[in-house]
Amino acid sequence: MRFDRYSQDSRQGPVISFEVFPPKTDAGLEKLHELLPELLELRPSFFTVTYGAMGSTQGRTLEIARTIRERHGIDAACHLTCVGSSRAELDGLLAAIHDAGVRDIVALRGDPPQGQTDFVPPADGLGHANELVAHIHNFTQRTGRERFGIAVAGYPEKHTEAPDLATDIRFLKQKTDAGADVVVTQLFFDNRNFFAWQRDARAAGISLPIIPGLLPIVKVKQIKRISEMCGCVIPAELEELLREAGDDDERAEEIGVRQCVAQARELLESGVPGIHFYVMNRSSHMRRIMQELRPLLRG
Repeated sequence: MRFDRYSQDSRQGPVISFEVFPPKTDAGLEKLHELLPELLELRPSFFTVTYGAMGSTQGRTLEIARTIRERHGIDAACHLTCVGSSRAELDGLLAAIHDAGVRDIVALRGDPPQGQTDFVPPADGLGHANELVAHIHNFTQRTGRERFGIAVAGYPEKHTEAPDLATDIRFLKQKTDAGADVVVTQLFFDNRNFFAWQRDARAAGISLPIIPGLLPIVKVKQIKRISEMCGCVIPAELEELLREAGDDDERAEEIGVRQCVAQARELLESGVPGIHFYVMNRSSHMRRIMQELRPLLRG
């Protein structure tokens, strides 16, 4: 697949992708496998599969990515972080991913383990995402394997640990210079922040495709928790709507669908090469969102 499909597929319209996460239980995993055909009906170009803190669901990440490829015939990318792995252990993970036929990786530093405020590199491990990108390329060169496509994360409202946006963009430039193929953003709700950040990234010399990452709202408490953790600002008007929804999940999802459609429509009309949806292992809201957006998507 390779993340370079953003340029290759430009004639066919924006590239739409979905992110899923591996459940911690066998019952949850079975439910996800039942969900995948429903998501596939929405015709995403590919999936990405994340994993939990400290690699707690890492084995299932690869299992799900392999299943998506082999059972459903669509490409899937695995997340990979620096957390908890030495260089040798990263090589083992990369070999397993490659042997499974997966050729794309979302390369992230990862969050500090629970209970820690600062990220401390593991013994003989890596401390930054740009180092991970370089290590992935070095692995394929050393082993003579086919190159991985690599996505890295961008933060329109800056990473929570960065002192300011300008510094964060310099960090992003280091990741792209290390050999990434595409930038996928963290969630955001105000497109003005994205457009301003994108202009600054381009001015800094970042020329890779930049893909907005959108998280449709399905529950009020959930989105507030995630937004606080990520440093994502919820605009005042949306905040008021969510306050009125309270614990009414059906109403919250309705708000989330309307908000996400409006946000995605503006982004697509601005010419972004694609949108990456954090679908939260659900399909009902995505079915409605994709139905509304379909006229803007060719192919």
